[in-house]
Amino acid sequence: MLERESHLFGEDHTQFRDMVRRFIAREFTPRLTEFEEAGIVARDFWRKAGAAGLLCPTMPEQYGGPGLDFTFNAILNEEFTYAMMADSITLQSDITMPYLLHYGSDALKEQWLPSMLAGETIAAIAMTEPGAGSDLQAVRTTARQDGDHFVINGAKTYITNGQNADLILTVCKTDPALAAKGTSLILVEADRAGFSRGRNLDKVGQWMADTSELFFNDVRVPAANVIGQVNRGFIILVSELPQERLSISITAQAAAQRAFDEAVAFTRDRTAFGRKVIDFQNTRFTLADIKAKLQVGWAHLDWAIARHLKGELTADEAAASKYWHTEMQWLACDAALQLHGGAGYMNEYPIARIWRDARVRRIYGGTSEIMKELVGRGL
Repeated sequence: MLERESHLFGEDHTQFRDMVRRFIAREFTPRLTEFEEAGIVARDFWRKAGAAGLLCPTMPEQYGGPGLDFTFNAILNEEFTYAMMADSITLQSDITMPYLLHYGSDALKEQWLPSMLAGETIAAIAMTEPGAGSDLQAVRTTARQDGDHFVINGAKTYITNGQNADLILTVCKTDPALAAKGTSLILVEADRAGFSRGRNLDKVGQWMADTSELFFNDVRVPAANVIGQVNRGFIILVSELPQERLSISITAQAAAQRAFDEAVAFTRDRTAFGRKVIDFQNTRFTLADIKAKLQVGWAHLDWAIARHLKGELTADEAAASKYWHTEMQWLACDAALQLHGGAGYMNEYPIARIWRDARVRRIYGGTSEIMKELVGRGL
């Protein structure tokens, strides 16, 4: 069980965390292997999570939500990640829903937010392309205006929730001559003619996340599906990045904690040369190093979440957070696997899943190299 204390959390948070844990024990953990083998989180699970109030906790009451703050998102991230869920549910609550809430028209919000809250509508955000990752200037998917519609052509890849998605927030070039400043964010419903999904991609880790290729072939969508304003997509994306990177920081920290807890339990139980493995100085020093980093990490997250609640978490602070926590997670997971010896390389042990799922967090949401570049620009 995740041991987490914070001055940000009160009795309401404790009750919410207990509810989340009961839901995970009842609905997720018994199906973990099922979801991994299927390469997707079943839609009935999404609906159950919605019915239990575990999706989009910051959704305002006018759309049926509880109108809570981001601390409740943080609890969901911590508990789902500690339970070894891939980053699919968190995408809906922390990333896709806020774009609609903050920048969508009243009509789009009334149409889609209640069903996203209920888990009946699943959303994805399509930025990455075969030839474009963090560099939005390189995006080649186009949206050409034709009367009161846009016609979208292009391809996206590595899209989380790609197979499940009913709605795709699609990054398009509406004015290629303006480079990144000619970018727009357009909502594409998955049942539009010309939209298709490619394969569910075969990944190193996060097997239950349906990460997919998406294709747009003369997909006509109403101009009313533009999120925010035409050619303002880059500004909108940048404005939401602090929360996205904070969310990744939280999941990285929780996964690192689980890796540490698994290593402590294993080394306390396993013997070598007539001694418990934890009794060797090298083991204790390795675990002590991870524990110290976890202590610092949790304290830093409290600071970052508190700043985010006040709207003060800057882009470079969020980038620094994402960089530090994901790099720390990788070091912690790798060291924890090493302490398992040969058992750590066996998929039957939780540490193997934790380790392979960790690797991508240093890449998605902006690579560690990009995070350092963003921090460096502010010097």
